[in-house]
Amino acid sequence: MQKTHVLAAATVAAVFALAACNSEPEVVTINKYDPMAEALKNAGPVEPPPMIQDSRTFRCRDNSLVFIDFYTNNTAAVRTERGQPPVATLTAEGGNPPFTAEGYSVSANADEIQFTAPDKGTQTCHT
Repeated sequence: MQKTHVLAAATVAAVFALAACNSEPEVVTINKYDPMAEALKNAGPVEPPPMIQDSRTFRCRDNSLVFIDFYTNNTAAVRTERGQPPVATLTAEGGNPPFTAEGYSVSANADEIQFTAPDKGTQTCHT
């Protein structure tokens, strides 16, 4: 008998608690909570990053390997070891080879290239 009184009291308390709730949905204004909303609204269009146009592995005359990723924005990333960060990012002025950077040069995006590196000089490399 006492259990039913406790259960009834709990039910009545739950009904009163739910009756006190506002049944209307809460309206949330996003700009009120977003501190960068105005800056994002006035921001210019976002340019996508360049895509890899070609990724080639070259074997050079001294038997070393060079890994070069050619991008759509007329740049090339040169790696001397697979999976390592680029040692240089080269640019083709006006979109026309050669790709150059300080101490580095790649003649073109082709099967055979002339590759220049600061510690190796210029040598012929092929895919």
